[in-house]
Amino acid sequence: MKNKIKTIIFGITITFFITSCTDDLNQSPIDPDSFTQEDVYANVDVAKGALAKLYAALTLTGQQGPAGQPDIADIDEGFSQFSRMLFNLNELTTDHAVVAWADPGLPNLHAMSWSSSNDFIEAMYSRLAQTVSFTNSFITNATALTDPEVQTFIAEARFIRAYAYYNLIDLYANVPLVTVVSTDLPQQSNRADIFAFIESELLEIQDQLAASGSNEYGRVDEVAAWALLSRLYLNAEVWIGTPKYSESVTFSNNVMNSSYSINMIDANGNGTAYDELFLADNNTNGAQNEFIFALNFDGLNSQTFGGTTFLVHAAIGGTMDPTDFGVNGGWFGLRTTKALVNKFELGSDRRGMFHTDGQNLEIASITTFEDGYAVRKFKNVDSNGNAGSDTRGDLVDTDLPLIRLAEIYLNYAEASLRGGGGDLNLAVTKINELRLRAYGDASGNINSGDLTLDFVLDERSRELYWEGQRRTDLVRYNYFTTNSYLWPFKGNVVNGSSVGGFRNVFPIPVNILSTNTNMTQNQGY
Repeated sequence: MKNKIKTIIFGITITFFITSCTDDLNQSPIDPDSFTQEDVYANVDVAKGALAKLYAALTLTGQQGPAGQPDIADIDEGFSQFSRMLFNLNELTTDHAVVAWADPGLPNLHAMSWSSSNDFIEAMYSRLAQTVSFTNSFITNATALTDPEVQTFIAEARFIRAYAYYNLIDLYANVPLVTVVSTDLPQQSNRADIFAFIESELLEIQDQLAASGSNEYGRVDEVAAWALLSRLYLNAEVWIGTPKYSESVTFSNNVMNSSYSINMIDANGNGTAYDELFLADNNTNGAQNEFIFALNFDGLNSQTFGGTTFLVHAAIGGTMDPTDFGVNGGWFGLRTTKALVNKFELGSDRRGMFHTDGQNLEIASITTFEDGYAVRKFKNVDSNGNAGSDTRGDLVDTDLPLIRLAEIYLNYAEASLRGGGGDLNLAVTKINELRLRAYGDASGNINSGDLTLDFVLDERSRELYWEGQRRTDLVRYNYFTTNSYLWPFKGNVVNGSSVGGFRNVFPIPVNILSTNTNMTQNQGY
């Protein structure tokens, strides 16, 4: 089923249909159209291919493969892939990661000194805007088909649009809210209105999506709507000034009572089932039962230099052997800081997957790969140790979870502690389920007295590092820009420094402001 959806994604990216929707959020992607709308909406089977393009908008970067015919201009195509940008903006800006490369704008991310002309901030805005454009067109045109299955397609498109808007208000706060295809310059909206839109969309489509666990792998079901609501409500107090922790508890409960389950299958026999989540066969080794919303990658059929290809290659350097990771070489880029490393009981908590040989815990120079421990979390080998499908070793098969059940356990615990009315004993039980997997036995279990907000934040770090959520978590705790929590080179200071609170959101890209006079810049930029 994974290969089926990936083949559809690969094929349809070459021949898609959108003709006049690329101004919806005032971005400038390259138009990939070669089908007419009549072609795409001729029947339900072809419409399903168009739906695959919506998923592909978050996975791929163009019409040809890893490079060539990009769908967003003015940036290296591999750089522009969604989850690579999510890593750059939500992990590289935090205690979880540094990168040795000096591409213009990249060092500014960890230094927290970005401007409105930063290429990576602009690329993410464009990628998300393009996703909104594609989904708007699909939703408008698919309504012409009467097949009941198409209603599920439309609900999935609305989920993808809601997910794009979730990221837009998280990263940029005040963006246009556009739900129809239009060439008019959009008006700027605000977080409260967009929050309400996302909420209403997810509440409405929850009953229109496939039942829990019944959709084919790679497509979302009703649990994805509940999970995104859990996450949305957890951030409500920061984003709109109104706490909605009880709602986060409610929808976290819905997810926890669904058909999804924490992977406990130690398929490679190394003493923990955690690493199976990040192997090349994570669509079949048991990890898939934990994945609520994941990006599908394949070294042959969905090729990109973003995604897990980036996470695997960029983290290899120094004395690391690329063949251990199923690839042909390292890019000598990504490492982590001691702030993350020190959160683990190394040797006991097996989620801490670090390469230390030849690496320094302390970072004297960010541009030196050997400064900072390397991360071994993502690999392009399966549970039997076999490398991925690309025999050259360039491109990676490993899928990337955007939402998985473990996060929802932690959402439930945090929302309960913040007054959401959840059962703290249940929260402890759920966290101990994660720690049992991490430690291989009950030695890492906690009791109710250990359950504090800071413990949950640290547990989120241990469980979810490099999965694109850290900055959002630190903002929610008021730790991202303040001196309440410092890490190496925060604010471009060796031991860390606070920065202006306006950096809790990114600027509206300067090119957006120059072409849309309805837009104003976020405060402080």
